[in-house]
Amino acid sequence: MTDRSYETLVLENPAAYVLQITLNRPEVANAFNTQMATDLMHCFEKLALDQADYRCAILTGAGEKAFCAGGDLKERDGMSDAAWCAQHLVYERMIRAVIDCPVPTIAAVNGAAYGGGCELAAAVDFVYASEIARFAMTETSLGIIPGAGGTQWGLVNEVFSPDQLLHEALQTALAIAANAPIAVRQARQAIHRGLQMSLADGLAFEIEAYNRTVPTRDRREGIKAFNEKRTPDFKGE
Repeated sequence: MTDRSYETLVLENPAAYVLQITLNRPEVANAFNTQMATDLMHCFEKLALDQADYRCAILTGAGEKAFCAGGDLKERDGMSDAAWCAQHLVYERMIRAVIDCPVPTIAAVNGAAYGGGCELAAAVDFVYASEIARFAMTETSLGIIPGAGGTQWGLVNEVFSPDQLLHEALQTALAIAANAPIAVRQARQAIHRGLQMSLADGLAFEIEAYNRTVPTRDRREGIKAFNEKRTPDFKGE
């Protein structure tokens, strides 16, 4: 990515074509403040533009106790209604940037994922959870409800021991990254959009997504490699 400097995030490359994004406010259990929401929003929007560099992204939390404890209630203490709503607009844009990012995403939930942290995990494509991970939607105890998709999605795909969590997430990321990136993004789009459509409309959308893969170099390379009995060299073209 062109700008890898964020106040509340750490960006790393654990393998070729894989980006690891770590929520980095461990002193407050990686709770969201406005800055973190802004950083995530910009990070995922840039990731959508830098598709040639990355084929999968892993999202996790710093430390061993928390993935993300949700909204930073100290920052929110005493906020006016107008300030609260203005902040939530940033959260809404952040979650849409995560949902709409065409690069496949994996959440490696290494601890508590509460409130907005639980919603952030639910917004990605796959959720791998540590055995010590905990999920909770605590908003009604604060007089609100989940407001970033928490009422809409499912959660965990697999559970691993804490020491195996990131390793297993990386193995899946590598398996995804080994495939033709244009085809992967089109398949993800067809699945994501198709879940919101009737079957007939979903099938029509799938055909449009399929047609975008036909003229690609990777489609020709995939068939050639198969017939030559070798590993394909996909370029995202």
